[in-house]
Amino acid sequence: MEENNLLRGKQKRYLRAQAHSLRPIFSVGKNGLTQVWLDQLTGALEKRELIKINLQQSAEATVAETKTFIETNTDIQVVQTIGRVLVLYRPATAAENQRFSPVVEEM
Repeated sequence: MEENNLLRGKQKRYLRAQAHSLRPIFSVGKNGLTQVWLDQLTGALEKRELIKINLQQSAEATVAETKTFIETNTDIQVVQTIGRVLVLYRPATAAENQRFSPVVEEM
């Protein structure tokens, strides 16, 4: 990931506020962290830019391991972790899917 693309505090606060009402749409279960799962996350973020995921009780990975795995293997940024829920952000490449990134870039 390019260092200059890291979100600043103000941008993270905005994204956390936007994510407040979202429901988790992906979860980490006993199948764990895989490339296929990462590809699904990337696809969902291309359409939404901001999603929540949660770790099921059966997940063998910890929240910290999940965060590191996502950020090491993709350009997705973990904006927030709350308990077993992670808020993920990745700017969409298609203009019609850019709901949050134009605002984030202006900040």
